[in-house]
Amino acid sequence: MPDPVVPQPGGQKTPEQRLVDTTLTFSMDMGAALTAESGVSTEEREAVNALPSGSALLVVRRGPNVGARFLLDSDVTTAGRHPDADIFLDDVTVSRKHAQFLRHGTSFSVKDNGSLNGTYFDGVRIDEALLTDGAEVQVGKFRLTFYASRVDLARLANA
Repeated sequence: MPDPVVPQPGGQKTPEQRLVDTTLTFSMDMGAALTAESGVSTEEREAVNALPSGSALLVVRRGPNVGARFLLDSDVTTAGRHPDADIFLDDVTVSRKHAQFLRHGTSFSVKDNGSLNGTYFDGVRIDEALLTDGAEVQVGKFRLTFYASRVDLARLANA
């Protein structure tokens, strides 16, 4: 692949510069291919594809318990180091009542509960954020990937 061309001062273009079409059409088949390339196992992909409407899945990608999966299928799912948390994350970097995953119909958000180390959405510290498919949520040392129901994503795509 050729080296990238650096624009010349004053907006002048060198002969090597040319327009390139960067339009990309996304399909569900492509989504499956992208998922396969992003380190998702066949078992995880099958679990995501089997999610019913109004549910989602969190998969631990980094930190203790790599590969653990947590089903989001209630209006409020708590995450923290407290033994009664719905998602028990046993590490000192996680507050006892660190965060909540909230369901809003067929979408989900994550809300930090005033934790010491914060909750991060795609690398940005948040108080609350609407989750998107494939987004990363960080709670302490744990990095979790959020997967929405494919049924709900298909409905959104056809709306």
